[in-house]
Amino acid sequence: MDSFRSPTGRNGIEYTLVRSNRKTVSIQLQPDGSVLVRAPLRMREADIRRFVQSKADWIEAHRAKLTQRQAALSKIEKLTDQELDALHRQAKLVFPERVRYYAPLVGVSYGNITIRSQHTRWGSCSARGNLNFNCLLMLAPPEVLDSVVVHELCHRKQMNHSPAFYREVYRVFPEYDKWHQWLKQNGPALMQRLPEQED
Repeated sequence: MDSFRSPTGRNGIEYTLVRSNRKTVSIQLQPDGSVLVRAPLRMREADIRRFVQSKADWIEAHRAKLTQRQAALSKIEKLTDQELDALHRQAKLVFPERVRYYAPLVGVSYGNITIRSQHTRWGSCSARGNLNFNCLLMLAPPEVLDSVVVHELCHRKQMNHSPAFYREVYRVFPEYDKWHQWLKQNGPALMQRLPEQED
């Protein structure tokens, strides 16, 4: 992995370059606003720089959106300890019921169910079948909660995110993509409501 600064123009765009055995070049804006470029192994550096410069307007527009989004997130009101405790209590009642409902549909067993308030994860499934869920999901639509439950239960069959794993997810929860997208778009705002603490 190498870093370059495009020499084109006075305000060259700094980016990180990752070469691999691929046929096309792509560009991604990272959460911190940095630019990641993926390019074929034999693509000339000059061509890569020209490609990045050609995307300058796109990069700046998306950086502006990212800045606006971060500013909006910083203004979100934090949950009080009492509100967070209430979400924990509610989640301890709701999640076991949803797991009991979906486990037979997935065709799996499961271990312990733990409720946490995490800054980075919505759920997890251990190799022993223990399930962990984020209490913040109680603030999301019920379908979002169910999508996470099905996702984690399907890891009891496939401990990966392979096509076989997603076939299981869609079989049980055909609208998974819709609600996963909701969580992808709105999840950061929910996470932002957590008080500053250790996960």
